[in-house]
Amino acid sequence: MAGIYIHIPFCASRCIYCAFYSTTSLDLRQRYVDAVCKELMRTGLSSVSSIYLGGGTPSQLTVPQLQQLFDAIYKYNKVSTDAEITIEVNPDDVSVEFATTLQQLPVNRVSMGAQTFNDARLHWLHRRHTSQQVSEAVSRLRQVGIQNISVDLMYGFPGETLAEWKDDIQAALSLNVEHLSAYCLSIEEGTPLHRMNIKGPDEETERKMYYTLVDRLETAGFEHYEISNFARPGFRSRHNSGYWNYTPYIGLGAAAHSFDGHTRSWNISDIYRYIEGMEHGERLFESELIEGDTAYNDLLTTALRTRDGLDLSRFSPYHRNYCLKAAQRYIDAGLLTIKDEHLALTRNALFVSDMVISNLMLV
Repeated sequence: MAGIYIHIPFCASRCIYCAFYSTTSLDLRQRYVDAVCKELMRTGLSSVSSIYLGGGTPSQLTVPQLQQLFDAIYKYNKVSTDAEITIEVNPDDVSVEFATTLQQLPVNRVSMGAQTFNDARLHWLHRRHTSQQVSEAVSRLRQVGIQNISVDLMYGFPGETLAEWKDDIQAALSLNVEHLSAYCLSIEEGTPLHRMNIKGPDEETERKMYYTLVDRLETAGFEHYEISNFARPGFRSRHNSGYWNYTPYIGLGAAAHSFDGHTRSWNISDIYRYIEGMEHGERLFESELIEGDTAYNDLLTTALRTRDGLDLSRFSPYHRNYCLKAAQRYIDAGLLTIKDEHLALTRNALFVSDMVISNLMLV
């Protein structure tokens, strides 16, 4: 069953760490929504299990624009009655009015970027919200019946202490949300953060922060189902799990990616050219065939991130044998485990997962 991802690139302002394709040209919103609706005509999926509006900041669209998108999704696709339908929001966008109007849409899951509950750090990141607005937003969403809320956290800030990180974790837990995602601050080339030439905590401090997160959330009853994602029982992100499980999906909008099980394609990362192309009935994109060693690397790097691990039976005999041979030293070192044809990271490997996975890849 396929998923639909729609990229909404609009932001009121840019955060200093963000490397995703985005724009502050809010005057383009209606033309962009019209263009995405035209692109939706190419979908025609017979069974859609998840819909995800990501960004950027989807909550920067007006409710009529969001309704227009959903009308087109349902017009051209058959959406399962129990589909997971997620919208990403900024806490400060979740006014009483916005929360109330969500009731007009088929949204049943909200993903909110809190990042930290330290107001000074939020200001430094160029985030528009305050810590108080996060709790207010969660409360407003509950009042309109949203029973599946995810919150994003970030750690590894310059000068951040382990005690401060524990405070952020506790603040997030106090919200009683169903899902938490947490990522170490990454300094991506081309971002304002990269140009600031700063450094985060040392590796040992980051390691302690990560395992503090894991221990605290598991104690609180969360399932650690993917390296950076935690869910209460029954609340794993179905859409994101589709990516990790190699489920086909269609991405729409500027810079959005699609995967049909054999070919990966991605739309042009230029909102002006994307809109003009769709207005003339032309989708501007690139693609590559995913087969052989590329397919092996793709499946390896996605499935091994999950608690369920990698099903080796999905590989050809050649790739299965290669993977097992490369993995043996990590199995011996207690970083990987194998059971019933499933290869998985152990707890000790979680913080060094990138190193372990990269050394199993074919180059």
